[in-house]
Amino acid sequence: MDEVFRALADPSRRRLLDLLNARNGQTLRELCGELDMSRQAVTKHLAVLESAGLVATVRRGRNKLHYLNAAPINDIAERWIGRYDRDRVRALGDLKRSLEDGPMDKPSFVYTTYIRTTPERLWQALIDPEFTRRYWGGTALRSDWRAGSPVLWQMRPGEEFRDLGQVVLESDPYRLLSYTWHHFQPEHAEMFGWTREKFAEYAAEPRSKVTFELEPAGEAVRLTVIHDGFEPGSMMLQAVSQGWPALLSSLKTLLETGEPLPAEV
Repeated sequence: MDEVFRALADPSRRRLLDLLNARNGQTLRELCGELDMSRQAVTKHLAVLESAGLVATVRRGRNKLHYLNAAPINDIAERWIGRYDRDRVRALGDLKRSLEDGPMDKPSFVYTTYIRTTPERLWQALIDPEFTRRYWGGTALRSDWRAGSPVLWQMRPGEEFRDLGQVVLESDPYRLLSYTWHHFQPEHAEMFGWTREKFAEYAAEPRSKVTFELEPAGEAVRLTVIHDGFEPGSMMLQAVSQGWPALLSSLKTLLETGEPLPAEV
């Protein structure tokens, strides 16, 4: 946590976070074009932010794209701030919400966290329906996890597994898993109070995809979740940007303590 606070203490690094909050997924060249400092200085500031976990990077061909990562702020809010007077850290909470909510026209959601576990155990947590049920709030996922196979959902224990049109795209055990995402379902319209017209609009959005990248990091595993394939103004992007941080925090807590976060978190 000391690294996070040190990273946020510098105004230039806060400016970089502002730039990524305005437009996520920028290259080093794009960021340098917005700042009155040398390329070397920007590189050093980005290295500090990445070391603190506030910035996540993803390779796209020859480009290295930089994304805001809400995981460290999320961890502070859930594991530490609750012990003290929240009014005194309201600004930190505002930053957390800013990192998670972001602008509606960002092309993807990227989130990186470090989990004290093994790649094998984390992989099991991603594919085992009894495991997913514990941190997905009762929802279980089932598949043989081979490329081209369907991913079935069971919304509540005892219900039938449903085919929502999701398909496994890549599956490299203990390293990478990618599958297409579902469209909004009728229960979402009821949950959010959408009109029939709004539900039809949101349900017609192009299908997105989610990718989990696992990388050993000492006694932990670096998990990066990349959810992309959205169009500008996507409601699904807004939904997953709110949902993934809480879900991944629950996954991390489950693997490290044996119990997921309470359902209301």
